[in-house]
Amino acid sequence: MRVILVGFGNLGRGLSRVLVQKASFLHRSHGLITRVVAVVDEFGSVVDEKGLNLNELLKVAEKKGTVVAYKGGKRGKLALKVIDDVEADVVYDLTPTNIKTGEPGLTHIKRAMREGKHVITSNKGPLVVAFRELDSLAKRCGVEFRYSASVGGAIPVVGLAKKLLAGNEIHEIRGVLNGTTNYILTRMSKEGAPFEVVLREAKELGIAEKDPTLDIEGIDTACKITILANSLLGMNARLKEVKRAGIARVRPEAIRLAQEAGYTIKLIGIAKRGSLEVGPKLVPLGHPLAVGGTLNAVTFKLDLAREISITGFGAGPKETSSSLLGDLIDIHRTLGG
Repeated sequence: MRVILVGFGNLGRGLSRVLVQKASFLHRSHGLITRVVAVVDEFGSVVDEKGLNLNELLKVAEKKGTVVAYKGGKRGKLALKVIDDVEADVVYDLTPTNIKTGEPGLTHIKRAMREGKHVITSNKGPLVVAFRELDSLAKRCGVEFRYSASVGGAIPVVGLAKKLLAGNEIHEIRGVLNGTTNYILTRMSKEGAPFEVVLREAKELGIAEKDPTLDIEGIDTACKITILANSLLGMNARLKEVKRAGIARVRPEAIRLAQEAGYTIKLIGIAKRGSLEVGPKLVPLGHPLAVGGTLNAVTFKLDLAREISITGFGAGPKETSSSLLGDLIDIHRTLGG
């Protein structure tokens, strides 16, 4: 399959490394041969319709900071032109998330679909802003649309629900969907340290961003629960409809009292028809959602299987590449590969 990568930051480079490492496995196990024919970053693009040498491209991009420095690279905002002009089967949109407008990813995805190209994205922005529009456009254009990496990183939340649990009706989805907040709450529960102290340490370790507002105020989790509600519960929910509270007011004494009663406190996103919510919740110790560190976890409440949970790593280029690659394999299979 011929692939265009739009976005060559941590995720784009991580996926490229995995495509190199897994090339023989993909061919042997799935009959899939992947050629990356174009890469676009914030400075420009590089195109080779015979397939780029990803090892060489990675070395140049990491040394020079852009794919433009690679042979044949062109400077300028060329994403839409590349999507229009370069013959490819799949477009990955791995651009930064913008939850207000969905741009530039939203325009990239629409253009790719209208050009008859399948789309895979990790970008929450377009999915939060225009999920129904994109889902309908994909169907009208006869292309596949995958977004597993937008929720849960390496955890196949969407795939599990859509494929393996297809015979079930989903009554409710609950999830620990943000590694930063989970790390902070885990440290607070184990050491009794105040929120402000643990947050500062998380920033120093690189677990939290310099501005961790999206995480600690529950906005990132709200985005993910909105995506799950729309994709798995058939809703047409908006981010503003999520009742949301963050973790800044959680105090060590509250966590201690919860532990004495056999509970822990986690930032939980909850989606059920007619109700979307994010906030600190009591979770029984030993429950699948009582995960520590930066782990994510999701529990489905179902009519037949009753309750099923899945746990794993929710962030990191290598981990997220698991979902990005899984989506490519899924499209390959769907097309009869």
